Amino acid sequence: MPLSDDQPHTRTRLPVAEQTAPVTGRQARPLRTLLTVLGIVTLLVVAVAVANRDKPAVDRGNGTTTSGDRAAGAAASPDRTAASGQQPVTTTANGIGTGYPHTDQGAQSAAANYAVALGSADMFRTDSRRTVLTTIADPTVLPTLQARLDQAFTPETNARYGLDAQGRAPKGQTFVNRVVPVGTRTTNGADTATRVDVWCTGLYGITGEGSVIPVTQDWYTLTVTMRWTGSDWKLTDYSRAAGPAPLPADQQAATAKEIADAVQQFGGFRYAR
Repeated sequence: MPLSDDQPHTRTRLPVAEQTAPVTGRQARPLRTLLTVLGIVTLLVVAVAVANRDKPAVDRGNGTTTSGDRAAGAAASPDRTAASGQQPVTTTANGIGTGYPHTDQGAQSAAANYAVALGSADMFRTDSRRTVLTTIADPTVLPTLQARLDQAFTPETNARYGLDAQGRAPKGQTFVNRVVPVGTRTTNGADTATRVDVWCTGLYGITGEGSVIPVTQDWYTLTVTMRWTGSDWKLTDYSRAAGPAPLPADQQAATAKEIADAVQQFGGFRYAR
């Protein structure tokens, strides 16, 4: 018999455990999908990191590559004080690098190498001094530079360095005269002429038994003016100013023999910006 709407309704209450919907495979699928996506993203990140681990950063300022340990954002602007990483020239004349590129870095590299030549022991001997000048100087100013340096390196000058009139050290002793460029900067660059400052440190003196002129260190800045001759940068003028010099280190000085051995055993370099 049908029940009237006036009759009370009967509700059936199931146990709590039975009211909970069972976990089916269809409901677990979103979790598996999320885990799959996270796994793919992780693999992509690892792959990109491995691919770029040894790749050098590109300096957008001059097109050269730099090491990856530079501070963040440094690649956005050229670092004027960092080495370019470019190879030095491979051509030489009379032991001096030649054939520098017609660029600012080429001019700075030429200036650094010319500073080494001008600060060498060869400058104290007339024949080798003129060979150096013939190699690095602009031919149009060569006679002027030769006369100027002949007046600077007189027998009296040699005597102050413990040398004879021909620029030779006493028998059994070694004359040390070596320049090391610390850095360069262009102070007046142009397409056909340029002026470069070379910050240098130098070693001067005589080693050996009986020497009264021990090897000492000097700091100075050599300003090198050069002209582009069509195939190379050539010296037209130079000047020298003292410093900047750092504080001396608290370090024991080497013996005269140690300095003499080092000069004989350690060769010099050709320098590139």
